[in-house]
Amino acid sequence: MRYEELTIEGRNAVLEAFRSGKTIDKVFVQDGCHDGPVNTIVREAKKRDTIVQYVQKERLEQMSHTGNHQGVIAYCAAYEYASVSDILDIAREKGEDPFVFILDNIEDPHNLGAIIRTANLAGAHGVIIPKRRAVGLTATVAKTSAGAINYTPVAKVTNISNTIEELKKEGMWFVCADMDGELMYNLNLKGSIGLVIGNEGSGVSRLVKEKCDYVAAIPMKGDIDSLNASVAAGVLAYEIVRQRM
Repeated sequence: MRYEELTIEGRNAVLEAFRSGKTIDKVFVQDGCHDGPVNTIVREAKKRDTIVQYVQKERLEQMSHTGNHQGVIAYCAAYEYASVSDILDIAREKGEDPFVFILDNIEDPHNLGAIIRTANLAGAHGVIIPKRRAVGLTATVAKTSAGAINYTPVAKVTNISNTIEELKKEGMWFVCADMDGELMYNLNLKGSIGLVIGNEGSGVSRLVKEKCDYVAAIPMKGDIDSLNASVAAGVLAYEIVRQRM
């Protein structure tokens, strides 16, 4: 996975990025590198809850564009992340029931971009993604979102299940897409709602599914057994839009 203009290489450059307050999604550090500057970078990363991954020198060589990584490469977000409370504030300001997309480990940047675009057009107040095992706000995501990334806030959380629990206390309830659920047209999807979309291959994880109030099935007549994640998000989102109108 290459995030061209968002790859920062070299010790000083990475440290400077941290100190200037840039949002860094992930830092790759050469295995066995523990000198002063590298330790400082790791400390800064931990302070900001940035994922640190130790990799072999060969892997860094493959990732490097400059050939001068000095044992450290960082992936930087193309756009700033919002907080979950920012998203709820937007709904409040508009005088609307919160409508939020929650993505359980979406890995393909094209899918994430397409889902942010759908969220914007469906009138959702924001999108929530996990910190680990998922794609962040890369340049590809920004491009695929067709500008929606500038208007629809994206929050990044450590734990999706805990976030759902917290939002339930705010009066929200949750529906996830899964083939073994109840036909989506039979569900009441009005009010303050979170739409949960699972990973491209494995769907919604068991823990997250257990937190959902409803499991919605999309009717399918074809010969293959599932829709692309971003298409599923669109189909369900617009059933929610229809019911909210």
